[in-house]
Amino acid sequence: MKLFPLVWSNLKRKKVRTIFTVLSVFVSFLLFGFLVAVDNAFTSGVDVAGADRLLTIHKVSLIQPLPFTYGERIKAVPGVAGVTFANWFGGIYQDPKNFFGQMAVDKDTFLDLYPEYRLTPEQKKAWLSDRAGVLVGRQLADRFGFKVGDRIPIQATIYRHPDGSNLWTFNVSGIYDGAEKATDTSSFYFRYDYLNEGMGGRLGIVGWYVVKIADPARAAEVAKRIDNLFANSPAETKTNTEKAFAQSFANQVGNIGAIVRWVLTAVFLIMLVVTGNTMAQAVRERTNELAVLKTLGFSRGRVLGLVLAESLAIAVLGGGLGLLAAVGVFIPALGKALRSFLPVFFLPGEALLVGVGLILLFGAAAGLLPATQAMRLRIVDALRRV
Repeated sequence: MKLFPLVWSNLKRKKVRTIFTVLSVFVSFLLFGFLVAVDNAFTSGVDVAGADRLLTIHKVSLIQPLPFTYGERIKAVPGVAGVTFANWFGGIYQDPKNFFGQMAVDKDTFLDLYPEYRLTPEQKKAWLSDRAGVLVGRQLADRFGFKVGDRIPIQATIYRHPDGSNLWTFNVSGIYDGAEKATDTSSFYFRYDYLNEGMGGRLGIVGWYVVKIADPARAAEVAKRIDNLFANSPAETKTNTEKAFAQSFANQVGNIGAIVRWVLTAVFLIMLVVTGNTMAQAVRERTNELAVLKTLGFSRGRVLGLVLAESLAIAVLGGGLGLLAAVGVFIPALGKALRSFLPVFFLPGEALLVGVGLILLFGAAAGLLPATQAMRLRIVDALRRV
């Protein structure tokens, strides 16, 4: 007698109970997919941050600018392999709700320090030859329908022209993609010389410096040298790794990873008890049938496998559907709705594999105790309960 027909027959015995148990497991793994995607959204910038990049900001706050002249001095620090800079623009596109990052960057060095931003040679050449050119991330382009050649008007909230007007117009020179799926492609990078020219050539400041180091193992040493260089100056600096900088931003909303782990642990423990109780009740209802199976020659191991197979079937059906719904429907829909707040929102492949492993572990754990009880059941004792 094959095992599958027995498993299927037992699951159909109490259809309503089985359906609700499967739905409970479904919701648990749907929640797993969503929470892991949220955690990934807050930490993906940390994970893809360059190991060989440092960020130098004003010691008081990121919003305090640094002198433009610091760049050449940082470049001369031993251990520094390259320097670029960026400046926050903070403009409005059509509506204040259409928020996205807009940065003025150095055209000659920016792309060299961010090789994970991919665009065609033709688009790079177009950006370098157009003072009003802008590089738009793929996600941002998809969000607003930007295309190469479009002219984009931005209303400045900080930087106004000498005549008092606040309208800046940019030409889309290229649309960049990310080397990895977790690379943020929701930003808007234009040329610093265009900003400086629009301000009458009197800007003289930058928001922060990005420093490439020759040896990532010496990051702390190089960071200290940079900060010592500007110690006791009117604009002292604070230098740290790009990863630490990204982590500090993620930490501003709390330890998302710990929150996700605690919530998932609580959910899975509750569902483990519910599913385990369902399986125990199913075994109790079939005590006489299990005795008959043993009488017909079913070994202890085969009885154990039968009950475990039922538990695994519930876990695989509910958990598998939950993960599929999360990856195929739930997460993409939420990603669209939240893309202005969480540009990177997806379930990583390794997390999906972890989810599959959890499904199998969950099914085995929920059915282990009832299966052990069924395996140890004595034929005589079971028939007495009939």
